[in-house]
Amino acid sequence: MKRLRLICSILLLAAVAPAWAQPSASQPLAWSALSPAQQQVLGSMQDHWDTLPPLRQQALARGASRWLSMTPDQRSSARERFQAWQRLPPEQRAMVRRRWQQFQRLTPQQRQDIRQNVRAFGRLPQQQRAQLRQRWLSATPAQRQMMLQNMRQRRQQRFGGSPQSGFRGQFSHGGGSRPR
Repeated sequence: MKRLRLICSILLLAAVAPAWAQPSASQPLAWSALSPAQQQVLGSMQDHWDTLPPLRQQALARGASRWLSMTPDQRSSARERFQAWQRLPPEQRAMVRRRWQQFQRLTPQQRQDIRQNVRAFGRLPQQQRAQLRQRWLSATPAQRQMMLQNMRQRRQQRFGGSPQSGFRGQFSHGGGSRPR
């Protein structure tokens, strides 16, 4: 009986050990716990790594892993996006952060609908995208709401989806266009 209890204890311990090994949100991530490749990517952070909050350390480690898994083209594209982000004025960065937070509060279906709309918009010819942007920017708030309502109705007729799914105007801010 003692032997059976010992075996069960060992199996139970082995089952929960991986959970203990994972750093929690409040546990700092030691520099030495990073792979050599992650350390190379994050080299500029080494001197002040221990002063970073644990969540930031973990986010940086995940980002380094993601970077290492990218192809050269993906890395080049990521560099360009980061440089474009750095060129944005602080007010515009704050607006983008707010929109991202709003986007994260949407349901998974709403986020998927928005992503599909963005992809469809991106597939349009450049001239048509420019015309649609100009039409949107020159519209009054009431006209914009009507455009959104018409879009929802067309989607419902085409796909039989809910007229409330997709973009509901949560991101409209009264003007401007998405930074490029």
